[in-house]
Amino acid sequence: MSDASGTQTRKDVARRVAESMGEPVYKAEPWVRAVIHAIRDIMIDADPEVRIELRDFGVFEVKKTKARPKARNPRTNQTIFVPGRRKTHFRPGKRLRKVLQTPLSEVTQRTPDGHISEAPMQTPDAAEAS
Repeated sequence: MSDASGTQTRKDVARRVAESMGEPVYKAEPWVRAVIHAIRDIMIDADPEVRIELRDFGVFEVKKTKARPKARNPRTNQTIFVPGRRKTHFRPGKRLRKVLQTPLSEVTQRTPDGHISEAPMQTPDAAEAS
């Protein structure tokens, strides 16, 4: 299982996949590993930018940053040159963003197996009626 801080590992993801597919964990692990490696390799091979769009989940992007010829080291107060580089960015999809923006007081219901379940969302009509 995951540790107390909420960190999820690749093994935890494989368990979830195995549960949803009705398969043993050892069958799901290679598939999860392969997907993660494929995404990583696409991002590493980005020349210099790439966009990986996973519908109903989000978008992984590798973007270029500009070189900064006039940055300052705060310890020494020395002016330094920072070369351009690539950075990663993840933007969640609409559904994931909507759930993440829900107040925690509405989301913190846990199922018996330890998963967090989304509280039933009230429609504006239901909220007015109560």
